[in-house]
Amino acid sequence: MNPDTSEEAGKFFEDAQRLAEDVSQNQTFYTVKPLLNFWGAFTPSEESGIGVGGVPKKTPYGLYRDGTELRAVYYDKPEVAHAACDSMEEQCDFPILLGNDPLYGGLGGEFTVITSSILNGPLVLRHELGHSIIDVGEEYDGGFAYFGVNAAHNASEPVPWDHWLSEIPEDDDGGDDDDDVDVDDEGEGEDGFNDEPDIFQAYRVERSVMPMQVYPWTLLNTTGSWSIKFNSSGTYSRHLVRFSLSGMPEAADLRVELDGIDLNWVPKEGLGLDRWHYDIHRDGGLSGGEHELKFTLLSKEREGVAQLCSAEILEFGDEKQFISTPGHYSLYPTFSDKNETSYRPTNEDCLMRVVTSPNFCKVCTEGLWLSLMKRVDLVDRLTESCCHSTESGATWLRSLNLDLIPLAHLRQAPEGDEDILEPPNNEMYSITWIKDDEVLEEFQDETSIILPDEAGVGNYTILVRFSTDEVMVDEDMVMTSQWEYEVTSLCQDTIYPLSSMQQTIVVNTLDD
Repeated sequence: MNPDTSEEAGKFFEDAQRLAEDVSQNQTFYTVKPLLNFWGAFTPSEESGIGVGGVPKKTPYGLYRDGTELRAVYYDKPEVAHAACDSMEEQCDFPILLGNDPLYGGLGGEFTVITSSILNGPLVLRHELGHSIIDVGEEYDGGFAYFGVNAAHNASEPVPWDHWLSEIPEDDDGGDDDDDVDVDDEGEGEDGFNDEPDIFQAYRVERSVMPMQVYPWTLLNTTGSWSIKFNSSGTYSRHLVRFSLSGMPEAADLRVELDGIDLNWVPKEGLGLDRWHYDIHRDGGLSGGEHELKFTLLSKEREGVAQLCSAEILEFGDEKQFISTPGHYSLYPTFSDKNETSYRPTNEDCLMRVVTSPNFCKVCTEGLWLSLMKRVDLVDRLTESCCHSTESGATWLRSLNLDLIPLAHLRQAPEGDEDILEPPNNEMYSITWIKDDEVLEEFQDETSIILPDEAGVGNYTILVRFSTDEVMVDEDMVMTSQWEYEVTSLCQDTIYPLSSMQQTIVVNTLDD
């Protein structure tokens, strides 16, 4: 084994710490942070980095890229990953394989795979954990897996996000019939891509079309431009040019044109040679007929690294036909690699569609809560204790205490911030104590109760329910915990008498 790789342990833990903090400090996983623990385990290897061209390096998990493209990163040794995860026991519910590579890449599923890319590492981690934890598919176009709470395949049947749907303004009727175009029985236009959804649906469907989508994964050179032609029906009001690139950190490296018009592409600042996704929104519709999208490499020195990863054209109806407002929930068409149409909840609100976004949509956030809550109990533990009071003739008192997951009013303020932390999103715990089938109304929503010794003996049921604005529907009641507990003996029969000094301390503690 090459001892040099052991020296990378420090970098590994720095990268892991940075990634964990990035996705949980202020957004994405912030509200569910009390449910999460991030653990790190470093394993040295014979070689550093990840393989390319489908050939893994000599590393424990055999991480590799299928080619040179900055997209998926696969693992060749799942059995080793399983063994490593099993060795950590309860510290490995959602295993993440972190590769020492500075560029974009990842994978979701049983093992979430990411790289240490400064800009893209956190973005990919958010997205891939969405797949792994929430168990949802993609929302971007050109994929092959569309499933889970953020996907629907029939607009005439109930969709998983029905309870999140926004109201439609009264004057928005989905567009005029004059703007409609004929489609064949499969819903496809002459260019072979879905031209527009059927407007006669149980749900309103936002009007859009994808006339072109491709993953070239091609290295560009200065001897010739890369271009693609596509057809437009000419019946849409707006369009979007979407593409991703790598290896071109300067605006002078590349010219992007649509029908000979320079789109004035500007690279992501500080990107270096890493991959990034770009959107160029253009008001006004494309004319009917053929169009051409062209990419021209201008810098000779970028040859060999400058790569066009993906390109896509989307067309939209006007704002009455296609509501693009952030926060609006409807049925937005998504087009797969086989030109099959599914539907997503929002236009561009979710990081499962736009990987550069830091946030989930409300639908995926709700799915995140429900998925995590299936794995935990709101009650960490219930403890029983006795205390001796000097009041009322020095009687014994029975105390039952709940330790709950620190949500709602129990959330901990950020380190160094002594201000009272207001629960986000109207979080609330509802706690009901029941003794011998009678509700103890005086202890509603209390985490602890104190009863006289004799009155404390009996059978208890404690119902704890957590609520948040981020979860509207909890069909499986995963946000509720029920504990049964029995007190079988009196304190006075099991506890040695306390001294007067101890009695005073107990009473003062109770008064506090």
